[in-house]
Amino acid sequence: MGGAISLLAVNFIVAQIFAVAFLIIAAKSRSGRPAIWIAACFVVASLSAVFEAVLPFSAFPRLFAIAAFASVLGGFSLLRVGLGLHYDVPVRPALLAAFFIASVIVDLVIYDLPRGTFQHAFFYQMPFFLIQAWSASTIVRSRRQNYADRTLLCLLVLSAIYYLAKIYAAVAAGSGRTAADYVSSPFALISQALGAMLIVGTGLAMLGVMVKDIIDDARASSEIDALSDLYNRRGFVERLAPMLERRGTVNPGALILTDLDHFKQVNDSYGHHAGDEVIRRFSRLLRDLMPSRAVAGRLGGEEFAVFLPLTDLSEARVLAHGIRAAMASMQINGLPEKATVTASFGVAAVAVNEPLELAMQRADKALYAAKAAGRNRVECAEAPADVVKPAVPHWVGRS
Repeated sequence: MGGAISLLAVNFIVAQIFAVAFLIIAAKSRSGRPAIWIAACFVVASLSAVFEAVLPFSAFPRLFAIAAFASVLGGFSLLRVGLGLHYDVPVRPALLAAFFIASVIVDLVIYDLPRGTFQHAFFYQMPFFLIQAWSASTIVRSRRQNYADRTLLCLLVLSAIYYLAKIYAAVAAGSGRTAADYVSSPFALISQALGAMLIVGTGLAMLGVMVKDIIDDARASSEIDALSDLYNRRGFVERLAPMLERRGTVNPGALILTDLDHFKQVNDSYGHHAGDEVIRRFSRLLRDLMPSRAVAGRLGGEEFAVFLPLTDLSEARVLAHGIRAAMASMQINGLPEKATVTASFGVAAVAVNEPLELAMQRADKALYAAKAAGRNRVECAEAPADVVKPAVPHWVGRS
């Protein structure tokens, strides 16, 4: 009994450590709700260790046995809620509550069945298998494929298999004639040891998923321009790199550079708050009109860029004209009713295997041509027939 009790204590302490870790993540993360639910999962599930430790010495073994079962299942149910929030695959509360209540009722019904039989082991372990499989399906349905998510998925699947295997292990190894005998059985020692390893592995995997997401969010925030809510220069370039690598050999895409006309006069005449509103409205216009697959960024000041993958020059020209016309007719808060702000556009088709900096140079020249021709215009540059890579790559654009 001493070995099993020691493992119960270890499991309890480990669960509290993970609960504290997830509460810290909840405090540091902008999306802390999933972490709070997972912290609650560890706290509730760890209560089973207390109930099982008290069980052999209690005058009410049935009460503590059912409580141990319910606490583990309750913890796993909270895990399913937390994972659903994190992976945006929510669970219906009524369905989860019905599953939990039905499982506890079944455990009450089978309590007096002979322990160590297949019937008792099957109905006792099956709810744990189902809830862990349910949690694993959350990750599968989310279609997230990074290494942290796959690791957590594997551990949840392994945990589900573990509870399925316990049906046969309980029969083969023997789990005691009564619930009070379980703690002193060889099966309890093995079960608690394997359970401790799964708790640690799953807890670390979930921490890894959430820490990675926090890092990704922080990185994404550093690549977003606060005023326009578009990518900044660095974010724009980094998003384009993998897209250009996958572009293949036909129709890589098109690049649009655009610059707000006489923007300095807006700031000088109506104040920087009006200029900021112009930036926000133009950025919103870009997001509303560009295709979902496109990438837009504010390169600096009043200059913006849009990359349209798998788009030819004529399609990009049509889009640029649409944005130009919409901007010219827009009424902007902070400006006089008849005041308008226009934009000039340079559009360049990207050649196969053409470095981004060369496409930027051609789009930039087209933009200068639009401004030289009177502004509020769209000028285009065809893709070159031959691409000569520059000896020293550089970024072209006005900040």
